[in-house]
Amino acid sequence: MGKQDTKELKKCLEPFKKDRVALVWWLRDFAWDLCPEANELIYDNYNAIAFGWSPTEKVSHTVCSIAIMRSNQNIHFGFYWGSELKDPKKLLLGKGNQYRYLLVKNEASFPKAYVTELVNEAYVNSLSKVKDKSLSVKGQTLVKSISEKKREMKP
Repeated sequence: MGKQDTKELKKCLEPFKKDRVALVWWLRDFAWDLCPEANELIYDNYNAIAFGWSPTEKVSHTVCSIAIMRSNQNIHFGFYWGSELKDPKKLLLGKGNQYRYLLVKNEASFPKAYVTELVNEAYVNSLSKVKDKSLSVKGQTLVKSISEKKREMKP
């Protein structure tokens, strides 16, 4: 299970362009390597495929996530509690109460070292939000929802 469990995600990513899917798989490997004991939570929603890593089965404990949008195939590498991260270089986008993200165009421009620092900070922050330690599960891939209706993809 875990990182090797790709069956459901592969199925979800089938409609997307091959170059975008390749970038999503690269980001997934990057995130799994930083969060090997977390669980991958997959959401196949109307607007996007989103999946993230959480020390529990709850989205509210998510450390980091990846989303690929159906409308334009943009890819986000995001932080559920990104507003609570230091982000000294001010690279994270978003102005809401919680979520922050990087728009990922390609592997070469992705700031791996900086994002590694953010993921490490986000992991500690996520663990602090887990009040009931019995909720912890480790290294699972869990499909949390699949929307029957999907937004039409642009060619």
